[in-house]
Amino acid sequence: MAEKYIKENANEVVFNLEYNAERPHLIIPEYGRHLQKLIDQATMIEDRETRNKAAKYIIQVMGSLNPHLRDVLDFQHKLWDQIFIMSDFKLDVDSPYPIPTRDVIHLKPERLAYPQKNPKYRFYGNNIKYMIDVANSWEEGEMKSALVKVIANHMKKSYLSWNKDTVTDAVIFEHLYELSDGKLNLLQSTEELLTTNDLMRTNKKMSNKSMPISNKPKNNKNGKKPFVKKNNNQK
Repeated sequence: MAEKYIKENANEVVFNLEYNAERPHLIIPEYGRHLQKLIDQATMIEDRETRNKAAKYIIQVMGSLNPHLRDVLDFQHKLWDQIFIMSDFKLDVDSPYPIPTRDVIHLKPERLAYPQKNPKYRFYGNNIKYMIDVANSWEEGEMKSALVKVIANHMKKSYLSWNKDTVTDAVIFEHLYELSDGKLNLLQSTEELLTTNDLMRTNKKMSNKSMPISNKPKNNKNGKKPFVKKNNNQK
């Protein structure tokens, strides 16, 4: 009769313990150690058909760990890419998607250039400069004139939003002439921009829309305040 309990050596048990410091590094820690071991075991399977079945099973397990992403576009493609990454690109199976390479994964994106280092008129913003460049590229005509007037009005509104003082149209025209490198010249024009009151009224409307709704009780249709029951027990 076999023994029900085999006494183990305490020293051997401690010796066989696995410590995280001695374990291999997890490439994608979100999936955990057990899934990483499954992928490592699938990589060592010699039969290709069995290895393909193991890979599909692991993909199902990975999908069950992220049920909220099942409806996301190309979710299966993402899982197949992750299984190859977690296998350190050693898994040789038939994938329904292009197999990623180590060079593509570790490819660094190009550095983006900063739009402007030291803009002179910061209160106008970078979008105004983009609009001015677009206006410079257009041919002369009614469309360009209308666009230039829209840009000038927007510049005046931005100026009043960030500066408490009023501004004349001549100042806006000078700034437009300077920002466009002398290509948009309205200094001798008889065009008039929107008045300061109209622009400030527009800014107030936009600011009121962004304000949170107050929690004050509203009056009913008859103009009376709603009835609020008082607690007589309060001291």
